[in-house]
Amino acid sequence: MAAGQDHSEIAGSQPLSRRALLAAGVALPVLAVATPAAAATSVVVEPSNVQQTILGFGGMNHAVWISDLTASQRDTAFGNGAGQLGFTVLRIPVHEDRANWSREVATARRAIELGAKVIASPWNPPASMTESFSGGKRLRYASYGAYAQHLNDFVAFMANNGVNLYGISIQNEPDYAQEWTAWTAGEIVRFLRENAGRINCRVIAPESFQYRKNLSDPILNDAAALANVDIIGAHLYGTRPADLPYPLFREKGNGKELWMTEVYHPNSSDSADLWPQALDVGEHIHRSLVDGRFQTYVWWYIRRSYGPMREDGQISKRGANMAHFSKWVRPGYSRITATANPQANVYISAFKSGSRIVIVAINKNTSPVDHVFTIRNTGSATVSTWLTNASATLAHYNNFAVSNGSFNAQLPARSIRTFVLN
Repeated sequence: MAAGQDHSEIAGSQPLSRRALLAAGVALPVLAVATPAAAATSVVVEPSNVQQTILGFGGMNHAVWISDLTASQRDTAFGNGAGQLGFTVLRIPVHEDRANWSREVATARRAIELGAKVIASPWNPPASMTESFSGGKRLRYASYGAYAQHLNDFVAFMANNGVNLYGISIQNEPDYAQEWTAWTAGEIVRFLRENAGRINCRVIAPESFQYRKNLSDPILNDAAALANVDIIGAHLYGTRPADLPYPLFREKGNGKELWMTEVYHPNSSDSADLWPQALDVGEHIHRSLVDGRFQTYVWWYIRRSYGPMREDGQISKRGANMAHFSKWVRPGYSRITATANPQANVYISAFKSGSRIVIVAINKNTSPVDHVFTIRNTGSATVSTWLTNASATLAHYNNFAVSNGSFNAQLPARSIRTFVLN
């Protein structure tokens, strides 16, 4: 696996069938507008109607498959100043070869220093623990205990190097294993029941490549397995919006976290700076948080031509869409109910922490739209706002005031805009 290869090429050798699935601050004049209420569509935000807690946004670093982030790029990814992404989650691999473990330390340690959570996922156990079978490669049943110790050893190694992992997965994409290790739902349940309780870290499973519930339902339906998992993790490659809600998790996942641990969207072939195509990322995050009720949104490679950071270390337009959430919707914020789709091609999500409210608004229409935003049980407030469109990237606009809990604002054509109310 040569440096420079992409997830669509390796992680591991994605075939055309998967590609087909993937295809399916300068101050500026204020953008608040005094349009008559009758001419503007209403958006209602309800701070008292609390949904899930947000735990972070971030991406993957894999220092073996591509080169490591530089020191400057680490700060761009996990810092939250001007020109930075504000990421609060880093995902790293658990290499089967222990000689490679140290290669992930520098970026993980800097992410921790900047306040991020670090999670880890294995693609393969050590070769001595695997065997071939009709479906490819699997962990030997007799090696389950040794594999749990292998994961524990990685947790301990990272801790000894200044990185306390937030969580560790038992397997990356066990249901899409061409060049890595395959697991059935029954094998995952067995490992969770018999071995995961000895892992000294939060346990993540099953990380299905397409959020296929036939891999996670058995965990939720098995009390012993569920007791030994802390995070239900999923990837969203080609997942239909209709498949994002998960009633069984809401019924049986009390006390567990729901993480979206990997995706790139809509593809890995286009430049991340194409506009308005990059707005698809904003809509995808909206649907993941609002429809899927995920608590995190984690991209594949942080630095890539199709990723949130370009190869030159600058934030891309796709990255700006992520930053409209990650910079202002910080870990511990709660998603609150808001008018999610006030008109065609407009997507609204809202969040709060104490008295601060964040609204992220996406307009994919070719014309500007005007909205009256009403925040229930809110009086006066000051609004700060940032905009990304074809000509602006995370541009800060002049603050304006909220009167009696409402304000009028325009969403420019093909734009994403964040409002922060204090």
